[in-house]
Amino acid sequence: MSPAGPAWPRLRVLQALWALLVVLLAPWRLWAIKNTQECTWQVVLNNFETVGKKDASDRFVDQEPLYTVDKVFSLLVDAPIDPDEVRGLVSGKRERSWTCTPLGSGHLPTLSLQTYLGFPYYLKINYSCKGESSEALVRKGHLTGLKPVVLVTFQSPVNFHRWKIEQLQIQMEAAPFRSKAERCNAEEVCLMSWYTPMPIKNGSVVMRVDVSSNGLGPFIPNKRFRVNINGFLERQRDNTLQFTVGNELFNLIPRYFVNVPSRPLWYTVDQAPVFILGGIPEEKAILLTDTNFKDFFLVELSIDSCWVGSFYCPPTSFTATIYDAIATESTLFIRQNQLIYYFTGTYTTLHESNRGSERWVRVLANECIKKLCPVHFHSNGSEYVMALTTGKHEGYVHFGTITDGRVSFELLPRQRSVCNGILVVNCSITWAVFIAGDYNLLLLVEIEDPSTRKYFQVVSYDLVSDYLVVLYTIPEFIPDARGLEFLMVLGTESYTNFPMVPKGMSYNPYNNLLFIWGNFLLQSYNSENFIYLADFPKELSIKYLVNSFYGDTAIVTETEELVYLIDNQQGRLVKRLVPVEQLLMYQQISTDYLLERQGSHLTLSFTNFCPFTVMRLRDLPNPQIYTRQERYRAQPPRVLEPGGFHSDNSLAVYQGLVYYLLWLHSKYDKPYADPVHDPTWRWWKNKKQDQVRGEGGESVGGPSPDPPSPSPCPGTVFAPHPVPQDYYFYLASNWRSAGSVHVDMASYEKIYDLKAENELPERIFLDKGTSYRFSVFLTAGEPEPLCTVQSKVGLAVVLADPECIEAVVKEKVLVNRNSVLFWVTLSDKRFCFDQGISGHHLMKTSMLLKVVGSSGHCFQNTHQGPRMQGNLMVPVLIGCPPGKRLAFDITYTLEYNRLQNKHYFDCVHVDPEMPCFLFRDIFYPFFLIQDLVTGDSGSFQGSYVLKVVGGGPTLDTIKEYSEEDIYRFNSPLDKTGSLIWTTRNTTTTEDSAFNILSHNSLGIEWLCMENSPCHDTIPHSIFASEFFFKVLVSNRGVDKSTYCDYQLTFQLHIHGLPLSARRAFLILMVSASLIVGLVILYVISCLLSPYVVKVCNVLCWKINNIVAWESYIYSVASDTRAFSNTSGTKSGESSGGISRVVSMVAGENKTDTKETLRKKPIS
Repeated sequence: MSPAGPAWPRLRVLQALWALLVVLLAPWRLWAIKNTQECTWQVVLNNFETVGKKDASDRFVDQEPLYTVDKVFSLLVDAPIDPDEVRGLVSGKRERSWTCTPLGSGHLPTLSLQTYLGFPYYLKINYSCKGESSEALVRKGHLTGLKPVVLVTFQSPVNFHRWKIEQLQIQMEAAPFRSKAERCNAEEVCLMSWYTPMPIKNGSVVMRVDVSSNGLGPFIPNKRFRVNINGFLERQRDNTLQFTVGNELFNLIPRYFVNVPSRPLWYTVDQAPVFILGGIPEEKAILLTDTNFKDFFLVELSIDSCWVGSFYCPPTSFTATIYDAIATESTLFIRQNQLIYYFTGTYTTLHESNRGSERWVRVLANECIKKLCPVHFHSNGSEYVMALTTGKHEGYVHFGTITDGRVSFELLPRQRSVCNGILVVNCSITWAVFIAGDYNLLLLVEIEDPSTRKYFQVVSYDLVSDYLVVLYTIPEFIPDARGLEFLMVLGTESYTNFPMVPKGMSYNPYNNLLFIWGNFLLQSYNSENFIYLADFPKELSIKYLVNSFYGDTAIVTETEELVYLIDNQQGRLVKRLVPVEQLLMYQQISTDYLLERQGSHLTLSFTNFCPFTVMRLRDLPNPQIYTRQERYRAQPPRVLEPGGFHSDNSLAVYQGLVYYLLWLHSKYDKPYADPVHDPTWRWWKNKKQDQVRGEGGESVGGPSPDPPSPSPCPGTVFAPHPVPQDYYFYLASNWRSAGSVHVDMASYEKIYDLKAENELPERIFLDKGTSYRFSVFLTAGEPEPLCTVQSKVGLAVVLADPECIEAVVKEKVLVNRNSVLFWVTLSDKRFCFDQGISGHHLMKTSMLLKVVGSSGHCFQNTHQGPRMQGNLMVPVLIGCPPGKRLAFDITYTLEYNRLQNKHYFDCVHVDPEMPCFLFRDIFYPFFLIQDLVTGDSGSFQGSYVLKVVGGGPTLDTIKEYSEEDIYRFNSPLDKTGSLIWTTRNTTTTEDSAFNILSHNSLGIEWLCMENSPCHDTIPHSIFASEFFFKVLVSNRGVDKSTYCDYQLTFQLHIHGLPLSARRAFLILMVSASLIVGLVILYVISCLLSPYVVKVCNVLCWKINNIVAWESYIYSVASDTRAFSNTSGTKSGESSGGISRVVSMVAGENKTDTKETLRKKPIS
């Protein structure tokens, strides 16, 4: 219950103070936006040793977690942190190890802690404003409540066969930390910074860090940083870093860059952590960066720099220049002369082992390579690169595949060369483009015909069918557009005298747009029908073309330079961002103006060609269901320090908590569904239910693991408590928390309800039949009549694949606001994609929103400069979205089976993580469709096929079944007596091979027929036999409601299996024989027992007599010897007397024995 009294007035006072603060700050915030200081965030990487040191910066090299964090957690003996929950997740059991301490010792009873790990690095965050001291600004920001908020986005891995495809983010609030480097006379702080952990996720080497403000303090624009793992650096014994690909050059000599032409940057989009750039004349050196050229290194490569010529390679001059350089997720490729090399970096987070190269590896050593062609997008779990040959293999392409750092090349086409395939004698491949979605190669082929001039063709090669076909023959001369901006090339148009000289191709898989470029520019959406863009001057020649794949394309001619040298005395490389918007604005002003005479002077007026003044996006849905971004939130632990500054220990606790939060996320993807659909539920579930109490009810410690279980510590009992977190808050409020750190359980959670911002997402995912709906609000420049507004403001929607997606636009004119509201609905047409695994093999397409007449004319002023408006492109991915899964609903399955079978019998040895089911009971399985992004969890209502794909009598002996065995064990068509289970449902697949089940099915009956693996299972104890089935559930081909192929593999524990009839009869016969034998033995023993007793009595009597006789003789003999010593003369007489006496005694005894036997009756 909430305490009564002054708490409510205090709450009202706080609310009033906050309202007053908002009123006071609102004008200042408005002024700050209008008069923005030029402030920017600064982020560097620090490791554990350099935290708090000024000007310290590190490289992202170390990838292993740190175990030193656990030492700090061992101090938190009375906190809600219970690391032993990790053991319960891993082992599947709830057993715990206890450390019991007497209560009188002054210590609290604690649970043995599981190891909390930490990440190798922190993010150090500062900010600076133009013309002001950074140290003073940071202090001011801290005192005004500023706290940076860091959002780390992990890029999904290439190899989805090894790693799960997911869009994962973690949002962290930075913790203030005083600098250790300098001492000052200030009372609180002189130098300070903010720190957050820099997390690492398995399978991800590219991280995007977005830094923003918490809304207090100065206005600082959001800023994005690239923090990537550099697997081409290694740490030496003296803790210095050294490149593995070569030696770093610290002198940037001007001749490296003077009069050097620009060159393209080739890499796998969104996947390459390191970029490389060659082209330095006569130097085997490259520029290498892991920060998107925020900084870079000049590295001299450790390659042999030789080229062994041969008779089949065309003669060429030797040079050390690195011409072609391509970066992939873990491998770098370069071409020098006619040889290519590759180097694989050390990325344990990708490969789970060290697969890094020790040196540059030369491949295709016997080939003459004239060019490397990049493949910008990965597919099917691999990356690709293409090498064009000359010489003996002219007309072939070496197609390289990179999977988990392993490189392999295949010569394509497989059967014959391209020249033979298109029926020409001499040809040469100028460029190659790989379209991953179609497994297709587009080749730009130069053909030399002796009877005519050279001409070019676009040739398509299918990698699956090994089929070659000519798609398009490029005209010999440039068409005459006759003043048009573009011209459809049909072959009937007139041509100029300028020959067409193609140099390359560029393909965008999102909008299917293919460019062929040279001294012209052709574009096509189907690779067969081309449009000539007449705006490009035919006197120029394109050297390369750079595609953003979001609608923008940069063209670089032979006369342009993008990277150049400034300051002749000191070499300094500058990456200049081209101000496209400003250039377009200046171009518009310089051409579209009007001179009018007013009186005696001329006035200059400009025409605004933008059809609107305001463009806003409205009614955007919550983004997570479409972006599939999973987001966690973590805040630093509260420190009991007056200034709120953290220490090394509290930052280490922050590291461990973030690590454990991501660890719970990685372990949550398991087949058995938890009762609560949230990865953090297991972390805090016990803390929110019960609490450890000592004798007399006095609270002595943290929460207990399982209240019903007996306490192993004497004097400790378990008592339920509704809100134990209040106890920890009480300790923190009284500055009594262990380690001076308070961990708030509500600060570490998964966020399911992100709200939309006023912009379209970076990409959206569409499942079967789903729709994305939003509105566009446009205001015309001047008040116009209704018909004029409608005609002046128009919205066009361009779809890359209209046969797969459709867009519906509805218009509403707001006359009183001189505006138009457009409702846009983008929907999937339900038949362009087959079923697939979640996040796998998605179809790339796009939607382009375009305000008619806005291209190059509409701009919006922002704090980062002008930004173009009117064109919005959204990549669309069709298929099964990431983050959806099928889970076994064990909670409802147990409840429903108990209800239907009227009982439930678990195994003797209970496993809470895997309950047992009785063999003779009908089994009713139920499953859940769980959305890991939105938190939705509901019963799976579709159809599915269930197969037993493995099994064994114990968990350690489970083996996988072959395809033939799976058919025999599960198919109702089986005639070999091998069925494991059956059902009364009559619905089957189209080939009648397997049964189709649903949530309304009549249940499963276990058979375990004679030839099945579970037949005649021998029990290992006195209890009934057990068997573990490996079950596969899939809705592929039987559920038409979704693109998702929900595949779930889980283990099912069945007990009480019957024995076979033969073995049961054998056991019966053996048991009956034993029982009959024991009965007969008992009867015989009862009949013979009197005689046995008599014989035993006689034997005992005889033995006693013999013993008594020998004792008597010994005693008499002793007396005789004594007497003979006294009288030697009477020895003869005495001897005779003794003999007679003995004879008389023996005779008497014999007579008595006979009389006794006569008197005893015979029984």
